[in-house]
Amino acid sequence: MPDSPTPDALTGLVKRRVLEAGFDDARVANSAAPPVLAHFKGWIEMGRAGIMDYLVTQADRRSDLRTAFPWARSIIVAALQYDTPHPYSTDSPQGSAWIARYAWGDDYHDVVRARLEALRQALGRDCGSFESRAYVDTGPVAEKAYAVAAGLGSYGKNTCVLNQKLGSWFFIGVLITDLDLAPDAPTTDICGSCRACLDACPTQAFPEPYVLDARRCISYLTIEVKDSIDPELRGSMGRQVFGCDICQDVCPWNRKRLVSGGEPFEPRAHNLAPSFEELASLTPDAFQARFRKNPIKRTKRRGLLRNVAVAIGNAGSREHLVLLDGLMEDEDPVVREHAAWGRDRLRARLAHEDSLRPGRV
Repeated sequence: MPDSPTPDALTGLVKRRVLEAGFDDARVANSAAPPVLAHFKGWIEMGRAGIMDYLVTQADRRSDLRTAFPWARSIIVAALQYDTPHPYSTDSPQGSAWIARYAWGDDYHDVVRARLEALRQALGRDCGSFESRAYVDTGPVAEKAYAVAAGLGSYGKNTCVLNQKLGSWFFIGVLITDLDLAPDAPTTDICGSCRACLDACPTQAFPEPYVLDARRCISYLTIEVKDSIDPELRGSMGRQVFGCDICQDVCPWNRKRLVSGGEPFEPRAHNLAPSFEELASLTPDAFQARFRKNPIKRTKRRGLLRNVAVAIGNAGSREHLVLLDGLMEDEDPVVREHAAWGRDRLRARLAHEDSLRPGRV
C-alpha cells in the first residue's frame, strides 16, 4: 500500500477485498448512529421487542455502537445473497411444512463469519495493524440501520433491507473498524405505493409501514418464543415451522433479484417443504443429527415439534390426525399442549369442510 492513502482510495480497496472474500456487495458507513436508531428505545418501550431481552439490555449499545466501540470510525457492511432458485412458500405441496429460505442450508453465522475473517486478514495484509470487530447478527450492532445508512439498500415496508440487485434475501455482515474510509450515501425508498408485504402478513405484524411488532411476527413466534405460543395467533401461522418468508415472497424486488445464493445455502435433504410425517417423527437424536450446523437447531426439538403441531392443525389433512395423536404422547408438555390444540383445530376444519360438501344440510 502507498503511504497515507486517501479515504477514497482505501475504500475502493476495501470494497474489492469484500467481493474477493465471497460477498455480493459492499458499502461503508461512518460510525455515527444512523438517525433511525433514535426511535429504537421507543420501539422497545412500546413492548414491540417482546421477550427478546437481549435487545432490551443492549438498548444503549444498539442505539449507538460507539457506546461499545468508542474507537470505531468506519463500518464495512457486506451483503451475501442466500436465495436459491426454488419454489416460494405459496407453492409448497399440501401436507408439507415450510422452513424459511435462510435456514435451508448451512448455518449462515458460520458462512458469513468465515468470509468476514478472510476479509479481515486480507485488510491486515494491506493496511497493517488496525482495530476491528466482526459481527453476523450476534453483537450489539443494529446491522440493518448501518446497512441502510451505507446505501446497501433502503428499508422495505416490512422492515427488511431492500436492494434492487439482491432483493431482501441477503445476510448482512459488518466489520467495525478504526480505518478512515469514505462513507457511501444512503439510497432512496424503492417501495413506492406498494404494500404487498403489509397486506400479505397473516398475523398483521406491521402496525404501520416500516414498523414491525415482533410479538406478532411468525418468525418471532416460531423461534424466539420458547414455551407456549399465544393461542390467538396460532391459527394465522399457517404451515410455517421455522421462520417465515411470506412478506418477502410477495415483494416484487425479490422476484426481480439478479443474484442467487451459493452452494452453502442450497437446501439440505428434506429441508425444502419437509413432510409433516418426517418432522413429527423426529426423536431427540434424530433432531440433533438432522439439524447439525443448521439454524433450526436454535429452536431445539421442543420448539420445532410445537411448531409442527400448530402447522398440522392449520394445514394438515385427515391422515395427519394420527401424527397429532402421537405428539400428544410426547414427553414434553409444551409439545403435548400444542398437539392437543392442533388436533382440535384440524378436527374443526375437517368438520367444516364436510358440512360444505354437496348433499350435506
